[in-house]
Amino acid sequence: MARFHALQVTDIRRDTRDAVVVTLKPEAADKDAFDFIQGQYLTFRRDFDGEELRRSYSICAGKDDGCLKVGIKRVEGGAFSTWANEELKIGDRLDVMPPMGRFFTELEPEKVKSYLGFAGGSGITPILSIIKTVLAREPKSTFTLIYANRQTSSIMFREELEDLKNTYLGRFSVIHILETETQDIDLFTGRIDAEKMDLLFRLWVDAEEVDTAFICGPEPMMLTIADSLRKHGLSDEQIRFELFASSQPGRAKARTMSQAAAAGAGTCEVSVTLDGSTRNFQMEKNSTSVLEAAIANSMDAPFSCKAGVCSTCRAKVIEGEVEMEVNHALEDYEVRAGYVLSCQCIPVSDKVVISYDE
Repeated sequence: MARFHALQVTDIRRDTRDAVVVTLKPEAADKDAFDFIQGQYLTFRRDFDGEELRRSYSICAGKDDGCLKVGIKRVEGGAFSTWANEELKIGDRLDVMPPMGRFFTELEPEKVKSYLGFAGGSGITPILSIIKTVLAREPKSTFTLIYANRQTSSIMFREELEDLKNTYLGRFSVIHILETETQDIDLFTGRIDAEKMDLLFRLWVDAEEVDTAFICGPEPMMLTIADSLRKHGLSDEQIRFELFASSQPGRAKARTMSQAAAAGAGTCEVSVTLDGSTRNFQMEKNSTSVLEAAIANSMDAPFSCKAGVCSTCRAKVIEGEVEMEVNHALEDYEVRAGYVLSCQCIPVSDKVVISYDE
């Protein structure tokens, strides 16, 4: 099971008014643990006024960049992102989990592929890692990026994207869609909606040529784009999602119990295996997640967002039945195989056996 390591901040570069790019260096002994795959993320932790906060940020470096970088955009009211933008210094050390996530496809250097990427705001970070790596390691493949922002000044990695266009002429193209700035082509002004998607496919993108589409941004935008991709012939297997939000501000503290969970109210015997050690405890079959119960029983169970967005708390149900309330991270085949997001699963049966080691 992944555990936190101390990484040194070796560089901080301001990318936009409210975003920084942070370069990190692991200790020599931890170097292999941080050998990431393009599109993965890092989970950070830090204490703020006695409360531990964990946040996930996607790696924005390519596999051949020779470094480890994340882009951190300040979120209004966000303690970690504000601190990183205003107070983090070169030389500081951060507690970081090794890379996680499955927002990628296997590279095939001998193949000719066509990739399509949709990013909204800071959702560009994992897609930038994918773009760089694909262009460098699949020399016959092409990549088209459609990048939505409010205005030109809020475009993260703007210069880097232009450099990639110049380096990979004919293989990489970028379409910027700006919500509040008028552009020469009306299609590129405003928000991405179903009508705009239809026009993009009619005038700029040949859906039949696309092998894989990557989408990262706010959930409403992603759902609109995914629906349009399916409408234009792409299968679910060709569409890859990554919801960039690491938390859900305003999320209700009290969970709504499903009918099945309510019907099975009472206590549940839970067995949790973590790092080869198994602990047994009782928990109420109410609105408490298995993750919360494990932490309450002094287990150092892994987590980051607690919102069903990342997959840091992924575990496998060996015995028993649970209900997942939210799932933005697991693929259908993983759920069928018994994997769950432990931050979102509520016991339904009288006994549940879960392992983080599978």
